[in-house]
Amino acid sequence: MDGDTFKIGRHEFDSRLIVGTGKYPSLAVMQAAHAASGAAMVTVAIRRINLDDAEGKTLLEYIDRDRYKILPNTAGCYSAKEAVLTAQLARELLETDLIKLEVIGDAQTLYPHSQETLLAAEELVKQGFTVLPYIGDDPVACTHLEEIGCAAVMPLAAPIGSGLGVCNPYSIRIIRERTTIPVIVDAGVGTASDAAIAMELGVDGLLMNTGIGLARDPALMAAAMKHAVIAGREAFLAGRMEKRLYASASSPMKDLISTSR
Repeated sequence: MDGDTFKIGRHEFDSRLIVGTGKYPSLAVMQAAHAASGAAMVTVAIRRINLDDAEGKTLLEYIDRDRYKILPNTAGCYSAKEAVLTAQLARELLETDLIKLEVIGDAQTLYPHSQETLLAAEELVKQGFTVLPYIGDDPVACTHLEEIGCAAVMPLAAPIGSGLGVCNPYSIRIIRERTTIPVIVDAGVGTASDAAIAMELGVDGLLMNTGIGLARDPALMAAAMKHAVIAGREAFLAGRMEKRLYASASSPMKDLISTSR
């Protein structure tokens, strides 16, 4: 949508969809999906970048830095200390203040560790990072992260990679109502309808990886996600009709000309 830009801290984007770099069948497919998504920002797991690739190329060389802003993330960290160190390495490697903060609390569900996330976020904000923390759909935790100085909050829709869609829309709505910083739904979105539903809740953006990377046709799914995010955003701005228990005729019955004799 023209003029409907998306701001995170001092950074401004013309797309509300953020895409990832994992789980694609090949890097060429990843590139095609990125192009089809219309995204302006791509997230990269710093701990998974192989700087000693046998072919002499790394993942970063498959991302057009003139076209996409890179959002490094701390995936794979299980403590605030690990996450802060990973963020510092990301800033040195990529020369960016942006960081998607992930501190995992459980290896099976990949749910975030709220306490360690708050500790890491506070330290990273002090160090001048633009912090986007991955967190549970917890309004209280999101409020604390805003108070700390995070640039956005990223509540999960469902467990990472599950494709279950928005499991608790009511919590997401409360988070949106109670925070003044951008809310970006992260994790669990599996298909275009999930993306549209998330955006219709009023969130500011959406991060997707598995739903695109594991699709039968990742580039086509990326295009579908692009349109779904736009449609959901437009529907939210338009304001949906009130839900009713009973029917309401499209052509009002009042003042209709009688055909009876």
